[in-house]
Amino acid sequence: MKTSKQYDILTVFDICADVLIDCGDTQIEFGQKEKLVNSYGVELGGSGCIFACQCAKLGLKTTGVGTVGVDSMGQVVLSGLEDAGVDTSYISKTDKVSTGIGVALVTADGDRSILTYMGTIDMIDGTVLLGLLPRVRHLHICSYYLIKTLQPEWIKIVKKAKSHGVTISLDTNWDPEEKWDGGIYEILPYVDVFLPNENEVMYIARQGKAETCNYDEAVKHMCKIIPTVVVKCGEKGAVVYHQGNVYQCPALDVNVKDTVGAGDSFNAGFLYGWLNAMAIDDCLRIGVMCGSYSTREAGGVAGQVGSFHGDICLKYFSHIDKIRQIN
Repeated sequence: MKTSKQYDILTVFDICADVLIDCGDTQIEFGQKEKLVNSYGVELGGSGCIFACQCAKLGLKTTGVGTVGVDSMGQVVLSGLEDAGVDTSYISKTDKVSTGIGVALVTADGDRSILTYMGTIDMIDGTVLLGLLPRVRHLHICSYYLIKTLQPEWIKIVKKAKSHGVTISLDTNWDPEEKWDGGIYEILPYVDVFLPNENEVMYIARQGKAETCNYDEAVKHMCKIIPTVVVKCGEKGAVVYHQGNVYQCPALDVNVKDTVGAGDSFNAGFLYGWLNAMAIDDCLRIGVMCGSYSTREAGGVAGQVGSFHGDICLKYFSHIDKIRQIN
């Protein structure tokens, strides 16, 4: 879709590097015990960074705001973003704090334990975001609970976005403190596309109550606030709730090596279709393809779908099972 705006996508860069350790069947023990693991890798990490890479690979003009440390981990992230075609002009550098890292210990059955060092992850300048809004078509908010410095600023940011005709998507990701608040209920009415997973939608919909809503109640509640609700269901694929209709698409049968960032790649694929005014079921199909393909390689970006445009992308997905309308 042609536009006079400089960028299609603006997001926040929760900059970190992912250190992925394949533990296989090794059981981690303390007491100074040394154990052998199968392999390791150091990859670009961060929900916003992985999302931005997939957006750029799909041909969307993409940028973001964040901070990176002057260190080797920071260079991994910068190189990854630039190689994907992301504009990194608004990433600042600091020698005061190290680049964030996430250490994922992955077991043979696919389970994982993740240890995160925040570092630069939460160092995002809200004034730079505000200044970019007149130049973008769409704002994608991610890592809402992890990036605490922006929580008091988001209501001002989303209001200004709307004043400039900018559409907004939100994927909160998990809340490490499991409070599920932080001002989230103030900004939800400004969101056009909500992209949680099954557990996140139930926790967020409870509106600060001690108990969770059940899934059906949670989705019903969110659909009263947000026009398009897209729930990611892991290996089951995803479901879209839009204008009273419900569409479901299964994940692709691929050789899964790593699920890191699959949801972020899904988000990028779905929004590619949505920003190009495609039918909502085609948006879902593209999202599922991008999410599924990203799991074929270790890390969040190596397995991502490459460039495609217009009708070509629909042929790309022709082998996906027909999307099921379930209402």
